[in-house]
Amino acid sequence: MTPKSAAGFHTNALAFVSLILIFILYAFSNYAPGTLLSNPKLQIFKTMFISIVLEAMPFILIGVIVSALIQVFVSDETVQRMIPKNPVLGIITASVLGIIFPICECGIVPAIRKLIKKGMPLHAATTFILVGPVLNPIVFWSTFTAFRTRPEITYTRMGLAFIVALIVGLFVYRFVRTDQLKVKDTSSSEVHQHHHDHHHHHQHHYDAPKERALFSNKCIEVMGHVVSEFFDMGKYLVFGSLLVALLQTFVANESLVHLGSSQTSANLLMMGLAFVLSLCSTSDAFVAQSFLPVFPTGSLIAFMVFGPMINLKGILMMLAVFRAKFVALLAIFVFVLVLSGSFLAEWLVFH
Repeated sequence: MTPKSAAGFHTNALAFVSLILIFILYAFSNYAPGTLLSNPKLQIFKTMFISIVLEAMPFILIGVIVSALIQVFVSDETVQRMIPKNPVLGIITASVLGIIFPICECGIVPAIRKLIKKGMPLHAATTFILVGPVLNPIVFWSTFTAFRTRPEITYTRMGLAFIVALIVGLFVYRFVRTDQLKVKDTSSSEVHQHHHDHHHHHQHHYDAPKERALFSNKCIEVMGHVVSEFFDMGKYLVFGSLLVALLQTFVANESLVHLGSSQTSANLLMMGLAFVLSLCSTSDAFVAQSFLPVFPTGSLIAFMVFGPMINLKGILMMLAVFRAKFVALLAIFVFVLVLSGSFLAEWLVFH
């Protein structure tokens, strides 16, 4: 089984399991009172699950549309011109790109291979992968909405994400010299894109009707990207929401409080949770907010910075693009930086 077909199989299996769970939930939750399945916890679970999905949907949809537009309309030359040669400037530019192009991490990793092939240096690409999912207006807006009464949480999240990405970017520039992309494969989509680029470079030979046809082809391509990415991300979202709803319904808050009783264990627990849940960065603030009464604020920052940068779903996607050693190094380095940063934030900002 090729990595691509294996990934497809996993996401389809994920979708299938999620659908079965939802079906069972609805089929059995309407039974007559007195049965085991009319447990009030089941009603709480339904409410939690649906609210998480509905809150995340609009943010995901916006991210997918923007991602598809970049994929189809941004050329190689534009990418090469955008990134300065100076490493610090290149890293800052990549961070600003994250602000301009609000892509959730679900859309960033597939796009990054294309950007590196189009000429983006590795240190800038690494920064973009890490900072893009956090430092963008949609995530800022969703975090601000989730923590209306505590704006300092939003600013700390953005600041820590930027500092971590800057340090990692400089580290990659200084110590990682070789090409870290996996063996290049010319997938059908890249051949298709090449075909489009070929058209694009020769379009001055065409008359107006041909150009209009080319533009409508591009629009169709954008729609194709939007639909496939939306469904791909939707599968992960539904599965993540199921896990979160199960966790919050059936794991007693007391046991979580006990686990997160010290600052260190709370930070580690929330980072572990962020890794496993692999929530979309546009919706994770709503989940973090529900833990606000239970855990110290620093651990919520760790959850919201580490989760979008390094998570199970993202690691699997990165392994499809980069060499395993590079991905492991990146994950460990980000883990250490976010953990130390969250302690610092708790001490300086929230104490």
